[in-house]
Amino acid sequence: MSRHLADHRAQSDGGRLKHFYRIEKTGDADGVHPSSRALHKRPLGREGPSRVENFVRIERGFTA
Repeated sequence: MSRHLADHRAQSDGGRLKHFYRIEKTGDADGVHPSSRALHKRPLGREGPSRVENFVRIERGFTA
């Protein structure tokens, strides 16, 4: 038995994703604050021990 005609989804042409990429590349978004753009573009800080290293240290009993 096949699905009912209403149960089939229409093929998407990727319109939402296309518009998202356009906004992301060109910066055409209305109301994008410069500070949020700066946070988005800043590099991830990986200084010091990782979270896993801290959890392992605590689990082993080293608290200071």
